Formats: sequence, structure tokens, C-alpha cells
Amino acid sequence: MPNQVNKRWEVSPFNGFDNSLLKELGISSLTAQVLYNRGIVNAEQARRFISPALSDLPDPFIMKDMDKAVWRIAKAILQKEKITLFGDYDVDGTTATALLFLFLEKAGSMVDFYLPHRMKEGYGLNLEALKKIHARGTKLMITADCGISNADEIRWAMANGLEVIVTDHHEVPDNLPPALAILNPKQKNCPYPFKELAGVGVAFNLVIGLRSILREKGFWNDTGVPNLKEYLDLVALGTVADVVPLLEVNRLLVKHGLGQLTHSTRPGILALKEVSGMGGTPVDTTGINFRFAPRINAAGRMEEAGEALRLLLSENEEEARKIVAHLDQLNSHRQRIEEKILAEAKKMIDSPAMARGKKSFVLASADWHPGVIGIVASRLTAEYYRPTILIALKENLGKGSGRSIDPFSLYEGLKACRASMETFGGHEQAAGLVIRAECIPNFIQAFEEVVSASLQEEDFIPRLAIDAIARLDQMNESFLSELESLSPFGTGNPEPVLALENLNVLDSRLVGKGHLRLRIKEGRVTRKAIGFNMASWHPLSGERMKMAFTPSIGFFQGKRTLELKIVDLQPKD
Repeated sequence: MPNQVNKRWEVSPFNGFDNSLLKELGISSLTAQVLYNRGIVNAEQARRFISPALSDLPDPFIMKDMDKAVWRIAKAILQKEKITLFGDYDVDGTTATALLFLFLEKAGSMVDFYLPHRMKEGYGLNLEALKKIHARGTKLMITADCGISNADEIRWAMANGLEVIVTDHHEVPDNLPPALAILNPKQKNCPYPFKELAGVGVAFNLVIGLRSILREKGFWNDTGVPNLKEYLDLVALGTVADVVPLLEVNRLLVKHGLGQLTHSTRPGILALKEVSGMGGTPVDTTGINFRFAPRINAAGRMEEAGEALRLLLSENEEEARKIVAHLDQLNSHRQRIEEKILAEAKKMIDSPAMARGKKSFVLASADWHPGVIGIVASRLTAEYYRPTILIALKENLGKGSGRSIDPFSLYEGLKACRASMETFGGHEQAAGLVIRAECIPNFIQAFEEVVSASLQEEDFIPRLAIDAIARLDQMNESFLSELESLSPFGTGNPEPVLALENLNVLDSRLVGKGHLRLRIKEGRVTRKAIGFNMASWHPLSGERMKMAFTPSIGFFQGKRTLELKIVDLQPKD
């Protein structure tokens, strides 16, 4: 057997749904168990979870400062003032900027955009960019997926006649920027009921509110009121890619947005589907995470994010294909760089110089590309199950990107070490920072102390939540349809993980690049299962095993199929 990282299986207790409720819902006990594990305990909750309606969206004017924001933007539209959108360079920021741009353009606004260069300018607002925007005659600037941590820059803008509206969803610092309005459901005293919107979700709420105000003013009489459902493809794309919880409002937006993505006529989306081999298949969260998002992100990681934004705004199919072809090349280049950095980082971790028993990894190199280190940090965190920060050094300044494990808030960890850094920001599980090279040794020590003090030994053992113990004969067409109704899957609503406790492995073979294909049997039922990157288990034949797996929907020759994706294998004994 291979030397695998031990996982602690935690099987959810039986929910106790009665037969009458199962009959009313028309679902199996296995599906009911999955719903129960996600906090769905009655028929009404189940209906809202399975079939959420756009009419269930909260009133956007509940969000703090929404009224200020929409009235100021409406004034700018009516008086033909120039508006500039300042967006982040990732998928969330790019889609949020595209959404706002398309709506404002539809409203006849004089609208422009500015996306910072990751390597030259870094994350968030910067003074030189604001001076350029101001010099172009902009009266109002709206941020998209950034700005909440830029108090100094916004103070300069407001003092120099450049009014700023912040739309953001990142953690809120102690000192808020002095903007005209701040839309961020995480800020204090914001009554908006759902706090985990992505940046594009905040932007979509702004557009709902703005459309409403303009309708009150009779603005749309000549042009026709925009159908906001047409923008949900962008909302789904940014929300899924930013790995926010797919619950409540996010789930509702993504559920409807995936349908828009599947049937989208937007040239940029069609070109993405074509280059990623998804032309004839429905778009799901897996397609976004592994096909669309890496190509869109490649622009901001490797060159400049404006190219990805132009793709989403493009109205010309030939132009969109040219942009996507270039993004595809950038993504391939990014993958090669990623593998190189990963190998170097793992060599550092496994070297004699690295102290044994460390609870965190902070690694730095002048040879690393700052646009790729976040992905590598994510892979290292998954493999070693430690909070991990990688820092790309240039001269005396380092730009870092970190990822964390479930029990530890990376944002709070960085906050405790803020004396060592120039700036930082982000979320519980992902964050970025800027640090001077001479401060890195002190930061490494301080961060390790914070992690060690916050976590117990058992926190470093990956937990594998098992939704239910299943039987192989339950994996049938009926369950496939029920499984489809539980999507979209992602953070907060992960793909169900089921377990088989007594199966025979008939044989194994290797497929693709290091993937394991098993033929398994339980009772009289035989099925195939796939274990991605699990080649070290081969060969297996005749073993009695326990298998944790996710049942998922695949498409083969245009038909739906049920796939069993192996999550973990353990010997029966």
C-alpha cells in the first residue's frame, strides 16, 4: 500500500427523515441525508434549496450605503459625467467590472475602466493610477472587488475632486476608507442578510438598485429596461471562481447563472467553451474552475487583465477567438511555471534546513513569478495540510500569496503579524501581502507562533466528512437525477462524499497522467471508479477495501453518466 496522508473519516449521523417526508419530497433516504448534512431539515427548506427563485433575492437597498451609491451614479448618468471602473485583476474582479461596464454602457453612460497590472502595480488602488484616472476627466470612480483597504488612496481621490464608490467583499479593516459610499455586506451595521457575496455579487446588487432608481425616473422609456438575467453568466463565473460559499444568495445566483452560461450567446463565453472543449456540454462549477477560470486568470497572472475584460466585453466572434487563443497560450505557459515553482518549494520544505514539525510554511524566492505563487500555495496547502505563504521577491520587496486549512483564518493570522508587513488583505482561507525582504525572518517566526498557538495537533489531520454510508446498487439513474438537483456544488455545498465499507477490487489500471482506474464489486453489482493522481495505489487486485467517493455527473457521447470519483481508499482491516 502507498504511504498516504492519513485522513480522519467523520461519518454524519443518520438524519431520521420519516418516510412520509421522503415521499412528499420524492427523494431517496440517501439524498435526504445529504440535504440534512447541509442544514436542510424540512420540505420547505428542501424546495428552496433545490429550486431557488430569483424573486427570493433580498432587496439590494437593505445593503448599507446602497441608496447613496445609486443616486450618485444615476446623477452621473443623467448629467453625462465620466465614470471609471477600477477593478481587480482576477476572475471575480474582471467579471464585476464587465457587469458594471455593460450595464452603464446600456444606460448611455460615459464609462471607462482601469485594471491594475499585477506585477507593476499590485493589488488594489494605487496613487499613480488614480492620478491618471483623474487626469482623464473622471468625476466618479467605482471600484469592483477592491478598495476596502485603500483608505490613503481614496482620501487623496476625494480631496482632489474624484469621488469614489467602493464595491468590495473582502474582510473589512479597522479604518474604513473615506469613500462617498461603501458597498460591502461585511462592514459593521450593514443589515444585508447574506455576508458572503463575491465581488461580482455586490456589483450585481448595485445594478439591481440602479436599474430600479432609473426606472422610477422614467429613464428606460425609450431604450427598454435591461433584463438583468442576461448578466447572470458573469455573476456565476466570478462567484464560482472566487470560491465563496455556494449557499443562500450565492447558490441562487449561480444556479440560474449556470443556465445562462450554458446557453450564452456572448462571443467571449462561446470562444472559451470552444477552446476548452465544452461546446456541447452544460457548464457546471467544475467547468468554471478548471476550464474557464484558469484561462481568464492567465491574463492578469502573466500579462495584464485588460485582455480578459476585453474578451468578456467583445461583441465580435473573430476577435473573441483571437483573444482566447492568446489566453490559452498564456495558461499553458503559466502551468509550466507553476510546476517549476512547485518543485522548488517542495525541495525547500523537504530540505534539512527546514525545521521539523513546523506548523506553517513561509517560503521566498527571487526566481518566482508573483502571478503564479497563489496557485502553488494552494497545492502545497492541500498536500502538506499546513497554512502556506509563498513570497516572490524583487529587489528588496516581496509580494506574497497564502492559503490556509479549514481550522485557521489566514486573514486573522496575518492581522496578528501586521507589524512585519507593508500591507495585507484577503479572506479566511486566502490572502495576499507585501513585505520587505529584511522583515521576512521575523515574519516567519511570528506567523509560526500564531499558527502554533491557534491550532491543536488534531487540527493538522485532514478531516474527511462522509455524508453517508452507501451501497453500490444505490448508484443508479434515479439517484443521478436527484444528485443533479443538489447542484451547483462548491464551497459550503460540496459534492456529496459517500463511503462503501465492504467492496472487492477486481483490478486496477493506470490511465492518463497518473490516474487510477478501478473495477470494483459489492454484492452482485460491478462498477468502475476513477482516482485522480492516485497512481501510487496501482496495482490492486483482489483486495477488500473501504472507499470514499463523490458521485458526479459526466457526459459521454452526449449522454449523462454517473461517475464515481475516488476521494480516499483504506484497507478494509
